[in-house]
Amino acid sequence: MLLFYKKNFVMNGIDFKIVMKNFNSKSVNLFLFCFIFCQMLTSQNLNNQKNNNRIIAENELEIALSKKSVNNFSQKETIIKDSLSAISIAETILFNIFDKTSILEQKPYDIHHINNYWIISGILPKGYKGGTFLIIIDDRNSEVIRITHGK
Repeated sequence: MLLFYKKNFVMNGIDFKIVMKNFNSKSVNLFLFCFIFCQMLTSQNLNNQKNNNRIIAENELEIALSKKSVNNFSQKETIIKDSLSAISIAETILFNIFDKTSILEQKPYDIHHINNYWIISGILPKGYKGGTFLIIIDDRNSEVIRITHGK
């Protein structure tokens, strides 16, 4: 009979530590088998759930692309209500396309809200040569209408 059993292992990216006292080796082996088997079942269920979620997401995308009228909000309503939100959205997009430092150097931005569109452009400091960015975003659905960057 084992008086003390300790085992560390990793399964599915999770660290496990098993400590048992007063168990014989058959009990330990049976416990480990059951534990590992349960982990495998759980892992398989998580993979199945991820696959099911992907199928649902693909179906939702197909519906959204085929029927523009299925949106659950009116596209007449403004969802980007203030300049700070517009700038946050614009920067997120611009930083993924252009050099972040280059975009930030163009602050303070020139921003206007005209007929449900946010028009945001960079401003170069005096003495700098080069172009600035321009991004136009629909305030009703966050659609990017135009992105440019001069040279």
